[in-house]
Order: sequence, then structure tokens, then C-alpha cells
Amino acid sequence: MLRQLLMGGSISLCNIAIHAIVMAMVVSAARRTLKWEHRRSQGWLAAVMVTTVGILMVAHVAEVIAWSLAYAILDVAPVGADVLYFAFVNYTTLGYGDVVPVERWRLLGPMAAMNGVLLFGWSTAVIFEVLRQAMRDRNQRGGR
Repeated sequence: MLRQLLMGGSISLCNIAIHAIVMAMVVSAARRTLKWEHRRSQGWLAAVMVTTVGILMVAHVAEVIAWSLAYAILDVAPVGADVLYFAFVNYTTLGYGDVVPVERWRLLGPMAAMNGVLLFGWSTAVIFEVLRQAMRDRNQRGGR
């Protein structure tokens, strides 16, 4: 069990590092974008939000890929199972149950789910922070 916790914790920390780097880039880019002169239009706000969410989705896919690589290296999924699908199901807490981990690695699934929930929450907070900053800046400058 300790080996499972150490491996799951290591993969989770790797994903947290990926997320931290992407979050820093998103927040920095959003702050720079808020200084642009054409920031008052509805189209600008939509573009900022679509870009923010798109980048965050790419980060989540990278994190799922990290889990799937670990699953492949450790032989977590049964023979013939699609490890990328298995990683997505665990990370998103979808939990179909059609692919289950081998017994010796069964804690990695719930650990991936916990990691995904935390990182989705973090992404949600960043999305609302970018929207809050954009709306505050727009209102201060008299935007429509």
C-alpha cells in the first residue's frame, strides 16, 4: 500500500507542477491582455474566456496523459485495456467501472480522481478570477 501511495503522490505532484506552470502563464497572460485598448468589446471578453478555458483544458489533457504514462509503465490496467481511456475515466471521476486496475495498484484510481477533482477546482477558481479581473477592468474604464 505504501508503494501505491508514494507512486500516486509522485504523479499527483507532477500534475500539480504542470498545473502551477500553466496557471502562472494564464494569469500573467490575462493581466497583460487586460491592458490592451480594445478590451471593451463583448468579443474581447469572449475571446479572453475561451482562450483561458482552452488552455486549461490542454493542461488537464496533459495531466491525464501523465497518469496514463504511469499506468502503462506500472502495468496498472489489465492487459488489452486502453490506459489513456482508463486515465480519463479516473481523473474525471466518471467511474464507468468497465476497466479496473490490477489489484496491486488499485489505490491509483482513487488517487487520480482526487488529483483531478483538486485540479478542476483550481481551474475553476482561475477561470472566475480571470473573468472577475476582466469585468472589473471593463467597468472601471466604462466599457459596455
